[in-house]
Amino acid sequence: MAYATGGFKEKYIKAVVEPFEKANPGIKVEYDGVVSSAEMLGRLRTQKNNPTVDVVIMDLSVAESANKEGVYAPLDPAAVPNTKDLSEHAKVRDNFGPGVTFDNLALAYNTKAVTTPPTLWNDLWDPAYKGKVSISAPPQLDGIGLTLILSNMLGADYKTSIDPAIKRLRELAPSVQTWNPQPDTYTLVKSGQVHLALSWNARSQLQRDQSNGALSVVLPKEGSIMQVNTINLVKGSQRADAAQKFINYALGPDAQAAFAAEMFYAPTNLMAKVSDEVAQRTVMTPEKLKTMIAVDWGWLAENRAKWTDAWRKDVISK
Repeated sequence: MAYATGGFKEKYIKAVVEPFEKANPGIKVEYDGVVSSAEMLGRLRTQKNNPTVDVVIMDLSVAESANKEGVYAPLDPAAVPNTKDLSEHAKVRDNFGPGVTFDNLALAYNTKAVTTPPTLWNDLWDPAYKGKVSISAPPQLDGIGLTLILSNMLGADYKTSIDPAIKRLRELAPSVQTWNPQPDTYTLVKSGQVHLALSWNARSQLQRDQSNGALSVVLPKEGSIMQVNTINLVKGSQRADAAQKFINYALGPDAQAAFAAEMFYAPTNLMAKVSDEVAQRTVMTPEKLKTMIAVDWGWLAENRAKWTDAWRKDVISK
C-alpha cells in the first residue's frame, strides 16, 4: 500500500516494483494505491487482526502513530541489510520501518500569473495573491508543516504553543481560495485557478516537467521541513519473508537512485548515486539540508489532532 496520486504510483512501479519482480520472479507485487497516509492507517486499523497488506509506504508522522498502536512489526536487520547504509535522518527507533524517501515542503506557482518568482513564505501574504492561494489544511501534513515553519520563523517553541503561528495563519485566511484542493494543488496551479500554493518539492518538480514549465517550484529562504516517507512491515503479515525482501530492495542504492531520477524524491541510502542535476532538484544538497527545521515526529503524532482542531476553529472558519 502506497500513494495513488501525483504520479507516485506510476513512477514507483516503474522504478522499483517492476525491477524487483524481474530480479525475484517468484514474487508478485500488488500495488494498492491510497490517497493519504491517514487513509492508509484507517484501513490498517480495520484489518489489524487479519491484515491483507504486507508493506506500507507512508509519512513518518502517521507511521509513528501506527508503531505505537502495534500496526507494524520491527524489521529483522539480517533480512534487511540495506538499513545499515541509511542516513541518520531515515532511521526509526526499535527497527521499525525506516525512511525510504526524503522530500521538503515548498511553494508552487503558476509561471504565467506570477512573473516574479516568490522567495519567501511571507509571500503567501502578498495582497497580489489574495483569493489565489491554495493550502492543504490539517490533518494533511502540508498545513501541519506550515505551522511548524511559521513557529520557527516567529521564534516560538511549537511544543509550548502554536498560538503565534495560528494568529499569522488567521491573517492569511482571506487570501486562501481553498483549504482542500480538488482535484489536487498541482492541477489548480497549472490551470491558473490559483497562483501560489503550498506544495511538496518532488511532486512539484515532476509537474514542472510535465506542464512544460506552466508550474514551477521554490524552496523559500526561511527554510522548510523535511518530509520522510517510511516503508513498513505490517504486523501479522503472512508473507513477511517476501515483504522484507522487497523492503530491502526498495532501500537499496539502485532502487533509490532510480526513483530519485524518476520523481525527485531524495534517496535515504547514502550509497545511492544520482546525477548532479537530479540532486539539485531534491532536498539532499548540503545547502538545502542546512535550512531544514528539526521536528520531533513522535511528539507531533501525539499532538496532531489538537493542531487540526486549532486550524478548524481559528483559521479555516475565519
